[in-house]
Amino acid sequence: MQRVGIMQGRLLPPQDGRFQCFPRDCWREEFPRAAVAGFNAIEWIYDLYGADVNPLSSDSGIEEIQALVRQHKIDVVSVCADYFMDRPFVTAHSAEFTELTSHLVWLLNRCRLAGITRIVLPFVDASRIETPAQETQVVEMLWDVLPHAANAGVEIHLETSLGPEDFAALLAKLSHPMLKANYDSGNSLSLGYDVRSELAAYGPRIGSVHIKDRVRGAETVALGQGDADIPALLSGLAAIPYRGDFILQVARGRPGEEIAWARQNRLYLVQQLEKAYRPCGS
Repeated sequence: MQRVGIMQGRLLPPQDGRFQCFPRDCWREEFPRAAVAGFNAIEWIYDLYGADVNPLSSDSGIEEIQALVRQHKIDVVSVCADYFMDRPFVTAHSAEFTELTSHLVWLLNRCRLAGITRIVLPFVDASRIETPAQETQVVEMLWDVLPHAANAGVEIHLETSLGPEDFAALLAKLSHPMLKANYDSGNSLSLGYDVRSELAAYGPRIGSVHIKDRVRGAETVALGQGDADIPALLSGLAAIPYRGDFILQVARGRPGEEIAWARQNRLYLVQQLEKAYRPCGS
């Protein structure tokens, strides 16, 4: 069975009314909650909102993360680098672009020290790639950064708003073992993309998966309650075959009921994974 994790913060009440952010004041509490909810992994968030207090920024903070990992048997497997949505590469001018590139290299090295093996780098919403010039700049930046990723042993997974063929074309320009795609089931639905076309275009390059469901043209909902074709996605991934992690990034439930809500969504995903990855004839 593939490892099933959860996005940081989803087992805690929203912070300052934010749907997703680094939980500045109570991040430690999420480790025991993840264990109770049946998870074995967390995808960490590194964003501008929490950058000044994120334990990834200090050696003592990394030591504390690792102690909690050992205590609760909850791995921190990846970092969702929302910092680069708050400060997008695609709209940065020369000096800021250089600063952001250096900061990404710094984050790769912090992940190495923490034993984290991938960074999900978002190019969606305010950070989406919209022009050929922006794409060229991003490709050049990544080619500069990828040797640092290789030295750190930390993969870079791109999450983009690009359609199947355009994303496949971008990945073809970045043929490097440390560069992979992140697939997000909810984002793809909201953008009107067909899961089968996406998997046909770049399925073998997928290195990580964010799982969420949403009603077409509306909000995110519990898994199985929206229009995302999660069974088709999982069956297609099993056929590739994809053997990586699945990270729940589902809609929030009622405040105070985060653990029960996460359990419900995890159970749905595990049941669908068992069907999709069941050996033929069994």
